[in-house]
Amino acid sequence: MSLPVVAVVGRPNVGKSTLFNRILGRRLAIVDDRPGVTRDRNFYRTDWAGHPFILVDTGGILEASDQPLDRLVRTQALRAVEEADVILLVVDGKAGLHPMDERIGDLLRKTEKPVLLAVNKLDNLPDTMAQHEFWSMGLGEPIAVSAISGKGSGDLLDRVIAEFPEAGPQEDDPDLIRVAVIGKPNVGKSSLVNRLFGEERSVVSDEAGTTRDPVDSRMHYHGKHLVFVDTAGLRRQSRIDDDIEYYSSVRTARVVEEADVCLVLVDGTEEIHHQDLRVMEQAWRAGAGMALLVNKWDLVEKETNTAAHFMKQARERTPFLQWVPFLFVSALTGQRVRKALDLILEVQEERHRRIATAEVNQVLQHLVHRQPAPHFRGREVRFKYATQLDVAPPRFVLFCNFPKGVPAHYLRYLTNGFREAWGFVGTDVRIHIRDSSSS
Repeated sequence: MSLPVVAVVGRPNVGKSTLFNRILGRRLAIVDDRPGVTRDRNFYRTDWAGHPFILVDTGGILEASDQPLDRLVRTQALRAVEEADVILLVVDGKAGLHPMDERIGDLLRKTEKPVLLAVNKLDNLPDTMAQHEFWSMGLGEPIAVSAISGKGSGDLLDRVIAEFPEAGPQEDDPDLIRVAVIGKPNVGKSSLVNRLFGEERSVVSDEAGTTRDPVDSRMHYHGKHLVFVDTAGLRRQSRIDDDIEYYSSVRTARVVEEADVCLVLVDGTEEIHHQDLRVMEQAWRAGAGMALLVNKWDLVEKETNTAAHFMKQARERTPFLQWVPFLFVSALTGQRVRKALDLILEVQEERHRRIATAEVNQVLQHLVHRQPAPHFRGREVRFKYATQLDVAPPRFVLFCNFPKGVPAHYLRYLTNGFREAWGFVGTDVRIHIRDSSSS
């Protein structure tokens, strides 16, 4: 089941970014009293009551423009609903009903998507009736909120998740592996997929950004069912000026969240860019397995840049890459491309490794004996018990007497020790510290 997408839309200065930040529980979108501050779109994964979803903050629909008003409204509002499962239309309850609100509402009412009307800036809730003016928009019951104080936001989110599409039948085939092919534009993602399948599954062009939508291709390999998704290139959000390209990146983010393994392509003829690192970090944070494919390796002068040198530079910039396998390929010639399939199976197996509790505790005691944890407020930090919580990615829980006394550098030491013992190549390892008195 795809993660639902909730798009926050509305005219400028109604508090969309403030509400966006309130729902996420942190300040990620810029908030300003001036209209039109949000020019780039923001999207982040969040959840409410155990329901994960992707929240999209859109720029305000601007009145001042050389374009006719109706065309501007249609372009901005309909782009926002294109990929959304639920539309959250925000209006200003303090200013009252605005003609622009009605125009946006007219367009949204004609869609087949659920539309919720959030009447914002009602800071004196529940002692207000201002939201009732907006019944005339024909979008159902107006929901009174104050994004500044958070009043009404819980009721709003309850309504949002109630509108999520019902989960369809899940593909519970244990032999199914979802593979996302990701990377910045024009690094050869479509060429790689075509080479793996021996046919033109995706459009290939020298123009960056040819692939707009994720394209699924299935393969049976060594008893496993591999589903490849060739995605649009991920760019930094500040570089996304075109609405179509922006919503392609939303779809790509959703694909990454659902993937078992991400094949991250980089261009071997160039240095690792910040943009490449962002792509890798997105996959790593999502908990997907990861393999780094260095494409166009046939074009690299081996006298000036060896594979060992390339890996060393990459791992110096991003430490977690020391646990990620590298494969140097050429999608054009087919060099080592088929080895990517074996790498996918290897990474997926590592993600699903389960370690016996006795072995976990044995390794933990060895690590603590070799390097004891720093004292916390003059008292010894003692680990009493450990076990593996989950797989894909592997997660462990460690019980100790002072969880707050375990510094980040010691947690990294334990994580690296677990990797030395069991590998977990190509996958994140997550360790949680809990109070032993509550176990």
